[in-house]
Amino acid sequence: MCGFTGLLTFRPFSDAEATKRNLEAMTHSIAHRGPDADGYWLDETQGVALGHRRLSILDLSSSGAQPMQSACGRYQIAFNGEIYNHLSLRRNLEGDRLDTVWNGHSDTETLLAAISVWGLESALQKAFGMFAFALWDRDKRVLSLARDRMGEKPLYFSPHGTGWMFGSELRALRAGGLTTRINQTALASYLKLGYVPDHLCIFDGVRKVMPGSIVHLRADAEPTQTCYVSVEAQFGQPATLSDPVAAGQRLEKVLEDVVSDQMISDVPLGCFLSGGVDSSLVASLMQSGSDRQIQTFSIGFEDPRFNEAPHAKAVADHLGTHHSEIILKEDDALAIVGDLSQIYDEPFADSSQIPTTLLCRFAHKHVTVALTGDGGDEVFGGYNRHIRGPGLWQKISRCPSLLRPLAAGIVDGAAYLGRRSERMSQHAISTLGLPLTTLENLPKLAIALRSADKAEDFYQGLISAGHALDPRFMEFTATPSTDPRALDPSGLEMSEWIMARDTTGYLPGDILVKVDRAAMSTGLETRAPLLDGRVADVARQIPIALHVDGRKGKKLLRDLLYRHVPQDLIERPKQGFAMPLDDWLRDALRKWAFELITDQELLAKLGLNGQVIANLWQRHQDQRVNAGKELWTLIMLLQWAKDTWNGIPTQAGHAESSSEMLAPT
Repeated sequence: MCGFTGLLTFRPFSDAEATKRNLEAMTHSIAHRGPDADGYWLDETQGVALGHRRLSILDLSSSGAQPMQSACGRYQIAFNGEIYNHLSLRRNLEGDRLDTVWNGHSDTETLLAAISVWGLESALQKAFGMFAFALWDRDKRVLSLARDRMGEKPLYFSPHGTGWMFGSELRALRAGGLTTRINQTALASYLKLGYVPDHLCIFDGVRKVMPGSIVHLRADAEPTQTCYVSVEAQFGQPATLSDPVAAGQRLEKVLEDVVSDQMISDVPLGCFLSGGVDSSLVASLMQSGSDRQIQTFSIGFEDPRFNEAPHAKAVADHLGTHHSEIILKEDDALAIVGDLSQIYDEPFADSSQIPTTLLCRFAHKHVTVALTGDGGDEVFGGYNRHIRGPGLWQKISRCPSLLRPLAAGIVDGAAYLGRRSERMSQHAISTLGLPLTTLENLPKLAIALRSADKAEDFYQGLISAGHALDPRFMEFTATPSTDPRALDPSGLEMSEWIMARDTTGYLPGDILVKVDRAAMSTGLETRAPLLDGRVADVARQIPIALHVDGRKGKKLLRDLLYRHVPQDLIERPKQGFAMPLDDWLRDALRKWAFELITDQELLAKLGLNGQVIANLWQRHQDQRVNAGKELWTLIMLLQWAKDTWNGIPTQAGHAESSSEMLAPT
């Protein structure tokens, strides 16, 4: 696991020493991603420079150092991530090329050899892992930027002078001299979702390499993109594993192989364990495949409403792991909120970022690599919207469009009543003929009612950051952007379509950003077996009905897990890393949050309506609404803007002077 940066001009550097200093500054800005070593490579005549920060996981010797040149001398690479099946790739390469001589045993060297023998696109189709990299082809004078199929590892690029700059994090581009304006479409999307979606960047002109894609940069030409694997296209394909027994056996074998591959490490390794289905299955497979006691880590809360630590410990005790846990207190939240905008260098408001970051810091005291259960919900159908969304869509779509706003108003009223009487609230919902839901999900039900003209609008309502963040909060005119990879729902079952949207949108935009930045901020590598391409491929060969029905999700995963762990240790309402934001913003975080939302200069420069925000804040403080999620989304934006930039452009998007341009602090 590492980080890299680079500069590209396609012509000789006018000042090689200045270029080297700039590259070093960019690379130093992401030193947290690779605390073990740095490395640089420049071809002054061709105008290409690569910088690398190394977190040593495989081949700790100098043979694994980067940037690395291929044995044939044609390619130079800066690589971030892991190729889990690189040992089998080596065996295949040795069969294809009898003269293969290895310098070390790193997966980077394996990838370079695969590209040399099979070509870039073919090599990536054979490689399973999490990665992003920059590859310079000396013969063709092409720089290729590539990213893994699920989007586990990030990669940004942007115009720079007459060429390009790129890096593992946005801060690297800022360190290289990025000057640009906030992208208002990205900002509007953030306010709706609580994260900047993967197809957008908070700054104009900056792009992200999309998952499963390769971007080619050539002299005097616009970038071109090729998709070496299309995850979204796998949904809706004919099922080849329709027999439940055969499907379960195939999935179990693949998961065992993948977990075994992901346990290969030259440094200490462990596992995050929440006590839920996904992490418990990963821990079970790790322990059953190991001849020694594995290490597991969990985080809990002082507030028993949110504390899953006892469940994790029960699973750990059953499996016999060496288990450690940390309890998150309000003081811990206060101590870490000031770090979040630096860890997440785009605005990011998934509040589970707090326990995730603290868990990573805790685990890093004991291990350098941690396996996680991330991806199980998206790949195997574990969210309520996968399970209950299709039924809700059917009911809502039958409701006359003229009556939907009225029904939404009743649901909003039920949410208010629910704070006083849950029974009254549920009675109000049942009168509409809608499925009963928890009080915290009532706002999303209201959004769904208001957004039910099209399936895409319905979906956007289900994943929105909160019901209160509507256009009234913005003083500028911009609408959220739909992911261009969004599939047409026709021809797909509704639950499968929602899973596809999550896999290509919510997963890389929220979940994977959260984990990558939290782990990398402390020099910890995380690995997600359930996101391995081999697992995803098998999951898509299984009919959706074997994964999800109207009552339960992840059915096959559960069946596999219950061979290792008793069902009664697992079956309970899904929590995730739920956070007591409503209470914290009225108590421990109140002073910090109030100072941000009343910073009128900051609000004006971001184009936010301070009066509307103040009204929401007061209603929350008076306990007339629970708006913790909406307020957190605003607060994280304001904290990011305050900490990251000297100047913020006006809401019209025009810089009034050079000082109004966004410039690095």
